Amino acid sequence: MSLIVTSPLRGWVSALEDVPDPVFAQRMMGDGVAIHPLGDTVVAPCDGEVTTLHEAGHAVALRSAEGAEILIHIGLDTVMLKGAGFTPLVAVGARVARGDPLIRFDLDAVALGATSLMTPVIVTNAEAFTVVKRTREVAVGACEALMTIEPAKPSARRRSDDGVLIEQAVTLSLPHGIHARPAARIGECARGFEADVHLIHDGKRGDARSTVALLALGTGFGSEVVVQARGDDAEDALAAIVALLGSDMGEGDGAPAHAVPQAPARPLAAGQIGGVIAAPGLAIGPAARLDRAEIAVAREGTGAAGERDALLAARAEVHSRIAARGDTASGGVAAVMRAHLALLDDPELLAAAERRIAEGASAGFAWRGAVHDQIDALRATGNAHLIERVDDLIDIERQMLAALTGLPVEADRIPAGAILVADDLLPSQLVTLAGGGLAGVALARGGPTSHVAILCAGLGVPALVAIGDALDAVADGTALLLDAETGHITVDPGDAAQAAFVARLDKRAARRAAARAAATQACHTRDGTRIELFANIGTVDDAALAAAEGAEGAGLVRSEFLFLGRDAAPSEDEQHAAYQVIADALAEKPVIVRLLDIGGDKPAPYIPIDAEENPALGLRGIRVALAHPGLLETQLRAILRTRPVGQCRIMVPMVASVGELRQVRSTVDRLRQDMGLETPIEVGVMVETPAAAMTADLLAAEADFLSIGTNDLTQYVLAMDRGNPAVAAGVDAMHPAVLRLIGETCRLAALHGRWVGVCGGLASDPAALPILIGLGVTELSAVPGFVAEAKAIVRGLTLPEAEAHAALALRCKSAAEVRALARAFEETR
Repeated sequence: MSLIVTSPLRGWVSALEDVPDPVFAQRMMGDGVAIHPLGDTVVAPCDGEVTTLHEAGHAVALRSAEGAEILIHIGLDTVMLKGAGFTPLVAVGARVARGDPLIRFDLDAVALGATSLMTPVIVTNAEAFTVVKRTREVAVGACEALMTIEPAKPSARRRSDDGVLIEQAVTLSLPHGIHARPAARIGECARGFEADVHLIHDGKRGDARSTVALLALGTGFGSEVVVQARGDDAEDALAAIVALLGSDMGEGDGAPAHAVPQAPARPLAAGQIGGVIAAPGLAIGPAARLDRAEIAVAREGTGAAGERDALLAARAEVHSRIAARGDTASGGVAAVMRAHLALLDDPELLAAAERRIAEGASAGFAWRGAVHDQIDALRATGNAHLIERVDDLIDIERQMLAALTGLPVEADRIPAGAILVADDLLPSQLVTLAGGGLAGVALARGGPTSHVAILCAGLGVPALVAIGDALDAVADGTALLLDAETGHITVDPGDAAQAAFVARLDKRAARRAAARAAATQACHTRDGTRIELFANIGTVDDAALAAAEGAEGAGLVRSEFLFLGRDAAPSEDEQHAAYQVIADALAEKPVIVRLLDIGGDKPAPYIPIDAEENPALGLRGIRVALAHPGLLETQLRAILRTRPVGQCRIMVPMVASVGELRQVRSTVDRLRQDMGLETPIEVGVMVETPAAAMTADLLAAEADFLSIGTNDLTQYVLAMDRGNPAVAAGVDAMHPAVLRLIGETCRLAALHGRWVGVCGGLASDPAALPILIGLGVTELSAVPGFVAEAKAIVRGLTLPEAEAHAALALRCKSAAEVRALARAFEETR
């Protein structure tokens, strides 16, 4: 039998999702509608009994004869008014008829004191009643039809009960007790368990799943509540509810729950300069300026034979230095050293310099001319991959000219333990300099998701970027404290500041040592939620490091390391050998191989891609692979050959539609059949485009997992090129828009029971981990050196507090606000 619920107020009707509070908008309390009030009297929306009247007078609940429980919540955050402006006209237990007045309120006074006057009208026992019809976007008068509800179909779900009742007392930290918003949070938490959970206060007992029952408890700040649980998972349910009740659920200090608490803005002290965190950490050391001043060389030579001998001697010196550095390096540093040796050995480059020497030029002038001819030729091609090599040529030019003129090379001028200070930095410069033991990096320009930032994180070098022109005043050799946890450097600190900073460094080192000692243990939150901690792998060396750091698998194998920097694609055997070595290093742990992600800023010369006006929006990722099926099938066969079968999973990059996933899945299934493999192979997708995030439910219906690449997702969401110095500082994955898409991806994927991971740079940001877990991420893939520390951070969290923290982050207005909130969260722990 249906029940018509009439409007308790005169006003405009809005959809519940339009309410600027996720507790209502996401239907945590139940289903219904909202009203923008034009009148000042709330009347009964049906015949029934008043079951709850909050002491602040802002909320009232009724139970109809049919058993429907209806809550009317006047405005948002009106509990903070503590009754001012509200006049209750009934008492709990009163029987009322439709249209009887319940509460009168001062419309103007409440409007001034509330965050919003939007008044949700909610059916709180949604498990018993369903809204089948509702009025939308129209003006209504009091007692006009608002929605129609019907009894819900009986649920087939039965809660287990082992007969054992357990309980625990907890003192509420909520400044206003359990009102509507905390009740919704408690109910949402309780519904995640099979056990029956009840709260008892002052002789009253309420079901934790019932908003009305919780409101009726009449609790306040400091109230003692007993939580009781019965069922197979009663212990987990009890622990989760007690932890939630023990927190302030983001409502401390009397701040409205949807208004983000403004964390300390940390005004900069004298001698401090603010910047954007690119790679977290702390560093102390002298400033070592890297100013790319032009190296002066004579135009005319002193004789061809002598100049040629000088050129060859300088070439041998630089070659020896680079080779020595490459022999002791690994990963990205070794790759850059190999690229530099290849350029130095280029016969055409040497021949061009020798021709200039024969024409009377000095060795230095001849080398500079030969290099710049190459640079001009590369830029003229329009090929992004070839243009990328310009940075390497400039590096080689400067190293050769330094050797010819007797100047110290840049790498030798940056002493171990120094903090590199520069306007900007080339990726190749960074990896060259990092081998010398940099303590940290401070750049006037750049952004937090640039290639240099990603390299710093991978190398474990703390870095601040986008510091601005104030960095120009930092002289070479000046003592610096680089704080890439709060985002500033301190120039020429006093003894007290330096001692306090050293104490932080020692504490951080002890924390890292403790994390490494526990690195091999499985990763769970403090209340038992399983979070998998994987590592991003770019080379075989990375796999060994990841295993040593306690990684539970590889969440991202960047297979392009096999494809870039060469003139032909790697063979199936070469690829298989590389994947097998990585799989062996991770001892049967999951290895997720990202299919070739070529195009955009990572083209390959043997894959013909016409010049594009905007490569980031052109042939990239899986679009390239599908356009070259032979290349795709070779890579898939190499992955499928890895043993044991199924250890290597497949991840499809830059997906924008289900159709792309289907094509890859079809190819995998066909190759599996051809190879006689019966074991299913998991195929997942990378969520790097807004399209993938917003259709995550469609992708999750056919993918085995989803993994969010926050670096590309951020630049696409914010429409900012992370490689463009003019906007790079704003490309921060902690932007609320990016976080909201991550949360939506998790929510949509959960509809199909698929897990969501993060393999982008955000998974290596300590400040982001609690937020990601609170949004629903259950797998994190970080740079290898951060895995142990990430596990330690996760182990210190409970899921309810992470969820509360994430909800606040989503209400922030900027990435800076989110980071301030994250700092405040860390300081309270």
